[in-house]
Amino acid sequence: MLAFILAVALQDPELDAAFAALRAVGREGEGHEAAAAAWRTVVEKRALLPALRAFDGADPRAANWLRTAVDAIATPGEFDPRALEAFVLDTARAGEARKLAFDWLSRKDPGAPGRLLPGLIDDPGRELRREAIALALQKAGPDLDALEKILPSARDRDQVDAVAQALRKGGRPVDLRRHYGLLDRWTLLAPFDNKGMKGFDVLYPPEKGAVPADAQAVETTTADPLGKVDLNAVLGKQKGVVAYARAVVESPDERPVEVRVGTNNAVKIFLNGELLFFRNEYHHGMKMDQYVGRGRLRKGRNEVLLKICQNEQTEDWAQSWSFQARLCDALGGGVPFTQP
Repeated sequence: MLAFILAVALQDPELDAAFAALRAVGREGEGHEAAAAAWRTVVEKRALLPALRAFDGADPRAANWLRTAVDAIATPGEFDPRALEAFVLDTARAGEARKLAFDWLSRKDPGAPGRLLPGLIDDPGRELRREAIALALQKAGPDLDALEKILPSARDRDQVDAVAQALRKGGRPVDLRRHYGLLDRWTLLAPFDNKGMKGFDVLYPPEKGAVPADAQAVETTTADPLGKVDLNAVLGKQKGVVAYARAVVESPDERPVEVRVGTNNAVKIFLNGELLFFRNEYHHGMKMDQYVGRGRLRKGRNEVLLKICQNEQTEDWAQSWSFQARLCDALGGGVPFTQP
């Protein structure tokens, strides 16, 4: 009964309405006036922790309003650092809000980073994990043993590269393929017609789990350190065609997964026959983690299928026909799997 009474006492319908208004902000200023009034309510009520909690599930527009409200409330420095520290350590809360709380806590308590960050090196929030890794790297310096312990926790590309470079310079082996979850063994099926870029929407047999008798099937294992497959080099330079790349992986358990792909070309990403992502766009550059398909690995055998389309442009910058793919968790850490 006491818990119920306290819960009722803590309820504030005006604040609830204010946060609802902030969450309702739409594109092109839709709901802006109501949000501005709601923002003033949140700030006037000094609702620091409720504003931080309101980040949970907020879209980027609502998060922008909430961030400025938190800054306005915290600027005078009139907040309980113990409550803010408890919020930082609550991993169920939104990572962006926890990082914002951490920044304000650190301003009031300069000892907070040194006290908290060592325990956050494997934090589920990207923001605080990055801070923890940065501090760990600073402390490690040239100590190769310490760097080897840090690497499995690093997720951001710049930090991973910094650790890997230092380890290799010190003569220590680094397996970035395993760290990133890069796929390197593929069966390439080609060519399928893409004249006039019409092939992107055609369901060719590989998308139905079949391989036509007249298709060229090439087994390839890329030696590229980041898993890039150059289709021009493997299949021969072709234009106006579609190639499918199929990889079989064995997973030790069922788990959510992100299939992250980089390619210069139009692409579709399938996992176990399910279309996870598509982008019909050509020759826009290629970078790691360019496209993300979210799915679920089964325990045991799984099949990743990529549809990589090349058009008929003749310019020098339109000749690339390549891809790179990896399997990772939501923070970018490679998930365990083998390629039989």
